[in-house]
Amino acid sequence: MSYPNQHSANYPPPPMQGGYQAPGYPGYGPPQGGYGPPPGAYPPPQGGYPPPQGGYPPPGSPYAQGPPVMNQPMAQGGMPGSGWMNMPQSVVNCPPGLEYLTMIDHLLVHQKVELLEAFTGFETANKYTIKNSLGQKVYYAVEESDCLTRNCCGPLRPFGMKILDNFSNQIIHLHRPLACDSCFFPCCLQSMEVSAPPGTIVGTVEQDWSICCPAFSIKNPTGDTVLRIEGPFCTMSICGDVEFKVMSADGSTQVGKISKQWSGLMREMFTDADYFGITFPMDLDVRMKAVMLGACFLIDAMFFEKSQNKEEDRPGML
Repeated sequence: MSYPNQHSANYPPPPMQGGYQAPGYPGYGPPQGGYGPPPGAYPPPQGGYPPPQGGYPPPGSPYAQGPPVMNQPMAQGGMPGSGWMNMPQSVVNCPPGLEYLTMIDHLLVHQKVELLEAFTGFETANKYTIKNSLGQKVYYAVEESDCLTRNCCGPLRPFGMKILDNFSNQIIHLHRPLACDSCFFPCCLQSMEVSAPPGTIVGTVEQDWSICCPAFSIKNPTGDTVLRIEGPFCTMSICGDVEFKVMSADGSTQVGKISKQWSGLMREMFTDADYFGITFPMDLDVRMKAVMLGACFLIDAMFFEKSQNKEEDRPGML
């Protein structure tokens, strides 16, 4: 017996199921049920899954939440990887820019090497980088003085010092007037005036009359002594640190120090680019911390600036 097939002219067309008729192919019914999607196909993304890794989602994707981020978020206080300390939160009753000092009890002051000065002996304006104990930059400082004063007056020269933050805002201003440092002239000794912000005096550093060892007083704006500094008999740096002790107001307790750190034989011999470390109590008023920074610059100018490429050994004030 022969069975009719779809090519047989006598085989009637199959009845339409559900009204479906494939276009262009008369006589075919709808696809048979029970078949899944073609092999290798993946279901569409389901809600709740994270976006694909390694790139941005295409436009129109359910993961597209907006334009891609072109810049990384910038840490407060500087660009990512710039090495600057993050800006602390606002502190009540704190001069602007001194918020950094509320979080630290240690500062490192590094003077930059000036090649012209190293090779010719021609005195140039000093520049410094100020860092915290982690090596993050807090401020940088630039000396304000003229060429004639630097090369004629040498270490005794008067100068101003601008201390700026990462955004080039002047946070602290130092002023050192022209004076002598000999014990034979006790009425005209060295001093440093510290303003933060510039124009608002927060304290002074004043040299005390002394014969054997250098001594200084850290004073507040009203002239009251807050701290004292006691230096060593010999300030010559010979393969070691030179320490100036920071004492309480009555001189009975050491609360910190200013250290001229040994920076290596070549640097010590051929340049006056010095390294300093400053330590003070964490809870010390930020204004007094700023004055301590001014004391460091005054000590550097008095004892560790080279005169005609020779660092002076100056015991006491003689």
